[in-house]
Amino acid sequence: MALRFIGSTPEEHRRAEFEGLVREHERDIFSAALRMTGDHADAEDVAQEALMKAYAAFDRFELGTNFRAWVLRILTNTYINEFRRRRRTPEMTDWDSLPREDLGKVAEDDDNPELAVLEDALDAEVEEALSEIPDVFREAVLLCDMHGMAYHEIADALEIPIGTVRSRIARGRGLLQERLREYALARGLI
Repeated sequence: MALRFIGSTPEEHRRAEFEGLVREHERDIFSAALRMTGDHADAEDVAQEALMKAYAAFDRFELGTNFRAWVLRILTNTYINEFRRRRRTPEMTDWDSLPREDLGKVAEDDDNPELAVLEDALDAEVEEALSEIPDVFREAVLLCDMHGMAYHEIADALEIPIGTVRSRIARGRGLLQERLREYALARGLI
């Protein structure tokens, strides 16, 4: 016997369920995207792309399980894939289109331009180090450290035992620490 939805098609019912879950967690989704990207427009883009992927895969989501963990995992993977794509594709700037008065000028609210450059470089170095560690460790570290998820939520999202979550986070952090230590030593930061 097939299920019947009064006044709506199964597709409309599915879309309504998805929209309801997204509305319930939209603040967490956008906050996580903003923490990852550091830019409002980029956060909107990566969150939108992740939600499109989540909607396309929603038929595989088991209602009653942790939607927040599921969608944050999709968001994290979307961000990582986008970062890899951008790293392979150099950004091009048309110098002729830049206003002449802005060339060579430091923003007035930058008290320490050297620090701003260092922070940008460090962010890029952290992202690169993250992209170099194996996916299984990176997912666990990002879900814990960037999304603030509890170990049991990560275990649910990744469908692994909580002990494995602890192990992956510890190993992932260790790998990151090794890669970033070399960076810090090479630049005289430590």
